Amino acid sequence: MKCQKCGANNANTHVKTIINGEFKEYDLCSECAHKMGYTNVFADMDNDFSNLLGSFFGNVLPARTQATRCEFCGSTYSEIAKTGQVGCANCYKLFADQLYPSIRRIHGNTTHCGKNSGRAAAAEKKPAEMTKEEKLADMKKQLDAAVKEQNFELAAELRDKIKETEGQS
Repeated sequence: MKCQKCGANNANTHVKTIINGEFKEYDLCSECAHKMGYTNVFADMDNDFSNLLGSFFGNVLPARTQATRCEFCGSTYSEIAKTGQVGCANCYKLFADQLYPSIRRIHGNTTHCGKNSGRAAAAEKKPAEMTKEEKLADMKKQLDAAVKEQNFELAAELRDKIKETEGQS
């Protein structure tokens, strides 16, 4: 596709604008896009993001004479604090005393528990460990799922089990 402005170069920039409620789209080459004031908004984003992460580690940097380097990647704590990027897995072990307070402040914890760890543990309870109310709630969920899947034989069995469990009060 050719540039809609100059018609000579291949278009590599797609611009969408809404001005006074009027929607327009343009396919432009990089030179015409630059002339019209459309620049790459993400060009400096990588540097800004690193500075943001680095700011979480604070400005407490050890003196150059005390700098300990990772034997695998060569990173120092001051470099990690400045860039916000940990060099390798060994850096977490080597600089644990300096990194963990910042990691705890950012994430709330220093060990990964998984996205749904609390819910997963509750869902993995064995039927023998469940209370009567939990068993009933579980059977009702299974009943709803069976009805949605149109598995009416299973739904009938679950309905009977629910009535039996409710009757044992």
